Amino acid sequence: MTGYGYHSSHEQIAPSRLLQHAVRAQEAGFDSAMCSDHLAPWVPEQGHSGYAFSWLGAALQATNLPFGVVTAPGQRTHPVTTAQAMATLAEMHPGRFWAALGSGEALNEHVTGDAWPDKETRERRLRECVDVIRALLAGEEVTHHGLVRVDRARVWSLPAEPPPIVAAAVSVESAAEHAAWADGLITVGTDPRAAREVIDAYRGAGGRGPVRLQVHLALAADEAEALAMARRDWRNGTVGAPDCWDIAMPDELARRAGDPTDEQLRAGIIIASDPSILRDRLAELADAGFDDLMLHQVGASAEEQEAFIDTFGERILPELRSAS
Repeated sequence: MTGYGYHSSHEQIAPSRLLQHAVRAQEAGFDSAMCSDHLAPWVPEQGHSGYAFSWLGAALQATNLPFGVVTAPGQRTHPVTTAQAMATLAEMHPGRFWAALGSGEALNEHVTGDAWPDKETRERRLRECVDVIRALLAGEEVTHHGLVRVDRARVWSLPAEPPPIVAAAVSVESAAEHAAWADGLITVGTDPRAAREVIDAYRGAGGRGPVRLQVHLALAADEAEALAMARRDWRNGTVGAPDCWDIAMPDELARRAGDPTDEQLRAGIIIASDPSILRDRLAELADAGFDDLMLHQVGASAEEQEAFIDTFGERILPELRSAS
């Protein structure tokens, strides 16, 4: 049966309030939660970007939910530091933490002052980081000289079982390529056919473990309000890969997003005012074969988040589970 998780959007919401929403999501019946490790918001008006790993320690302690994070080791964050953070969370909260590793975006990584590599180089760097992190989580001392450099590193506080290392992929090509090393997959989208193609590519290349889908949605009292919410708080979603990977500053991404049309917004966000419509759209995505759908209500206000959490828990989730 598909699980339903709550996406905690650091780019839009202050960490203290985000923690309150995660607790409320557990009380509403969500099965899990996740967040992304960003240094900057996508566009300036979002106005936040708490440090995910610090926040995860509090969130795991405040709830009983499993949590995941999407992060990009190799430039802003060294893989040894990433491995240490992962090990600490997994030691404190056994079986409740996973990390998805990706090749990153310039938006977060340019701050080191190092040149932003091309995609092929970033993918090679990611694979090196995966190997370093796996070895460290196995208790090994690691020295490595490549696109990342490591000198006699060891992580001393280790969990009884290493946390899963999941691949973050948005294309069928990346999903297939990452299948060789990943303990699972997370992708993003709202189109069941495209989502199924990503799963098939991953499984067809031998990919193991759970597959998750992050779903952006705007649920409001009426259709016009839902569209206005999406335009106000998630217009950045209309700037997709690969373009968004190479944009360094939030104001530049805002210029690229401009004032999107309703059609552009609907291409990447489920816009709904009727909970039954959202239920049916999510059921279609679940039927594509995902183990978990991670739901991101794009409206950033406390009222919009709380209304979504409560409506989903009271009206949508019971029907999805009953249908399953």
